[in-house]
Amino acid sequence: MKTLIKNTSILNEDIYKKGSVLIENDRIKRIIWGDLKEDIKADEIIDGTDKVLMPGVIDDQVHFREPGLTHKGNIHSESRAAVAGGITSYMEMPNTLPQAVTQEELQKKYDIAAESSIANYSFHMGATNKNLEEVLKTDKKSVCGVKVFMGSSTGNMLVDNPETLKEIFSNCELIISSHCEDEATVKGNTQAYKEKYGKDMSFKYHPEIRSAEACYKSSSKAAELAHKTGARLHILHLSSAKEMEIFSNKLPLEEKKVTGEACIHHMWFTDKDYDKKGAFIKWNPAVKYEEDREAIREAVNNNTIDVIATDHAPHTFEEKSNDYFHAPSGGPLVQHALPAMLEMYHQGVFTLEKIVEKMCHHPAILFEVEKRGFIREGYKADLVLVDLNEEWKVTESNILYKCGWSPFTGDKFRSKVKATFVNGKMVYDGDKIIEAGFGERLTFDR
Repeated sequence: MKTLIKNTSILNEDIYKKGSVLIENDRIKRIIWGDLKEDIKADEIIDGTDKVLMPGVIDDQVHFREPGLTHKGNIHSESRAAVAGGITSYMEMPNTLPQAVTQEELQKKYDIAAESSIANYSFHMGATNKNLEEVLKTDKKSVCGVKVFMGSSTGNMLVDNPETLKEIFSNCELIISSHCEDEATVKGNTQAYKEKYGKDMSFKYHPEIRSAEACYKSSSKAAELAHKTGARLHILHLSSAKEMEIFSNKLPLEEKKVTGEACIHHMWFTDKDYDKKGAFIKWNPAVKYEEDREAIREAVNNNTIDVIATDHAPHTFEEKSNDYFHAPSGGPLVQHALPAMLEMYHQGVFTLEKIVEKMCHHPAILFEVEKRGFIREGYKADLVLVDLNEEWKVTESNILYKCGWSPFTGDKFRSKVKATFVNGKMVYDGDKIIEAGFGERLTFDR
């Protein structure tokens, strides 16, 4: 099967110029720069005029809720939403039911994905205070990494034993991805605010409970431990200006031992949005203040922060409609992450090149993903075709998440995903999902 995407604008590795791409089966066969003058035979020819072709997005942090929490979402439903948003590969977290904290339970998730995921997939092994032996069995060539919760969140898998943390950091050969919030600080703040405001407390206090102090205290502790042990640490969903002090932009990504991730919601929303959106922008770590948002954006631009992800974590509308102390944290984002980033391009926040670097190239480099994340001959044909100038509105009728809602409902975006290819197959045509087969398990060049 040959597919030709012709006369588009190719955006890849800081190059942004006209060209065409020939796909043969699941690989990029040829890249032809400039106007296409030769007659190339293909089974399908797609006119990319006035559109941008970029590598498929690799999302290194999602929660697709399967097994055990499938009333919120499942691998099939959320991977469908992902490809509609230009995400062709994802790395999913272990706080499902049962938790992926044994090799057996981890493999069960891979088995489910093999029969249901539209996008390519990998699953993090989960660490606990008691499963070091299982963690160390993890195959570094076929599993993306190990997740350590150094702060409790949805699905409470808190690892708070100092000796266990030291053993994990000292012995684990994989990337350690960490959720960092200091548990004692969060618990103390929660109790104090509950006593002061009662059960009807406003959501606007969430960034004071899940405070910058709580984040920095945990993140800096994790980074210090990584530097002492030589562990490869990746700190997820950075949310505060203070945490930027922990990271360096002096080294290329390949040489960094401690890296950081920014998420869409922390670069889009601020505390001013709680009055309108309430629980629907309640995440852990919290959306904080304008100065935090601006610091995160700047850190992305100056390479202090290395990758951009979603932390996609759906809950039902009914669950989110509770009061502050009973509404769970997290929200769905995979379908709207790339459009939101492209909207920030229109606003002058990020360049197109920076978006592709942080959402496509850098996740591939950081996790050493084999032959994905770039438009290169011989690489897997994971591609996204985007119209930068097609406005559309997020409505309940076009949301693909199983939970049926989005924090962006009612918002307009000026750019639209027009086609998504996974392993050479078109799985989204700009309007509907094409059930053309399932994605592949990611492998890693380690």
